[in-house]
Amino acid sequence: MTDIYSCISDLYDRRREIELGGGDKRIDKQHQKGKLTARERIDLLVDPGTFVELNPFIEHRCTDFGLDEMKGPGDGVVTGYGKVNGRPIYLFSQDFTVFGGALGEMHAKKIANVMDLAAKNGAPFVGLNDSGGARIQEGVVSLDGYGHIFYRNSIYSGVIPQISVIMGPCAGGAVYSPAITDFVFMVDKTSQMFITGPKVIETVTGEKISSEDLGGSKVHNSVSGNAHFRGSSEEEVLEHVRLLLSYLPQNNEELPPIIAEEGEDDRPDIADVVPFDAVRPYDVRKVVQQVVDEGSFLEIQKEFAKNVVIGLARIKGEVVGLVCNQPKFMAGGLDIDSSDKASRFIRFCDSFNIPIITFEDVTGFFPGIKQEHGGIIRHGAKILYAYSEATVPKITVILRKAYGGAYVALNSKSIGADLVYSWPNAEIAVMGPQGAANIIFAKEIAKSENPEETRAQKIEEYREKFANPYVAAARGMVDDVIEPRDTRIKLIQALEMMRKKKEERPKKKHGNIPL
Repeated sequence: MTDIYSCISDLYDRRREIELGGGDKRIDKQHQKGKLTARERIDLLVDPGTFVELNPFIEHRCTDFGLDEMKGPGDGVVTGYGKVNGRPIYLFSQDFTVFGGALGEMHAKKIANVMDLAAKNGAPFVGLNDSGGARIQEGVVSLDGYGHIFYRNSIYSGVIPQISVIMGPCAGGAVYSPAITDFVFMVDKTSQMFITGPKVIETVTGEKISSEDLGGSKVHNSVSGNAHFRGSSEEEVLEHVRLLLSYLPQNNEELPPIIAEEGEDDRPDIADVVPFDAVRPYDVRKVVQQVVDEGSFLEIQKEFAKNVVIGLARIKGEVVGLVCNQPKFMAGGLDIDSSDKASRFIRFCDSFNIPIITFEDVTGFFPGIKQEHGGIIRHGAKILYAYSEATVPKITVILRKAYGGAYVALNSKSIGADLVYSWPNAEIAVMGPQGAANIIFAKEIAKSENPEETRAQKIEEYREKFANPYVAAARGMVDDVIEPRDTRIKLIQALEMMRKKKEERPKKKHGNIPL
């Protein structure tokens, strides 16, 4: 007859077996690849001693292809909840030492269960992905498992923040879950994402490529735009996840956490950062650094579509989302990739009650046959749509240029900006003074005895009459023309004034954004 102590002893033996995952040899192999185990990753992500595991005793129930003789502790995934910076999160961490982290029926059930708990309790959800894909031995039920996860990614989008961390292979259908989530992190050299791997591509198309060149962290952060952050090690990436979470609210019904700013350092004159000459490039990040709380700017998708800079920051402790033209690249013009990048970030900020600040210095939408045939009309329309539907506080600061349709698209008053400020040197017009003068005064310039002198006069005439902020201010399209050095204080005042902003939209199921 067994007693309670024997039962307790058996419980601990079972737990130890589960915590060992695929065993010491497979753990050593994982470490040799420069990768941590599922549980080691969790320990780095959450605050010490806060992780609570769920469903540790779940096992697969497949009896085909010899699986009935194979044990899979936890069915290859660890799920549960813990705290990051003292606030709850829910998570899963795939265990590559068990079935290569392949997703089967019960593996998916564990993930779906913890996603439901995250939504019910209004807390962020983090997925640590390290998987060979669907468990082939289980056939269609593994695909069905993916469907349950994709469904929850979609339904809970905009309800709770969702973050995917790619820490190994993520192939086939598995990639669609990270693609739906809000942010994707990758680790250099050890993480890859692709629909079809190098061998399949070579078989079908004859193209030869390595896994890293096909779907590594650099590719997805700089070329495809599928990822938002990358780091040189798992430790670095997980620390960055903790940092990102510190900017986010727990769910769509809460405001982001406010952190009191420590002191107010003297700042150099921000006007010195931006050249007066409208065609000279500069780094808009330097403007951002002068306006936001010191050291608070967290740039997102830094390597992708560099003509637009996006990120989270704090102004007087309050979290804001920043959308900025970058004159350093493509003169800050908008193209297909930058339109997508900005639009999705705007919608994320709106979903989670993060005010949006736009620093505008834009020549227009980027011209060219490739852009037109690639659908710049549709992609550019996404920015208009995203700003128009957003109901959070929306503030625009026109730093230097705001031309044509790009002026309208980048949070103008006509599409719902709450406040638009302009620096006194800004040019707001249908197009730049040079182009406008060449069109409007073409005949006068052609007939002139000194065409170049006449052209210069007409350019200056157009600039004085139309390409300045006071014309727009006179029509109420600019709320105020401000000194550059007052930009930060104006934003602080605006954010304080709009802290309780409420704005309703017509009742509908949802809009149809031009995807």
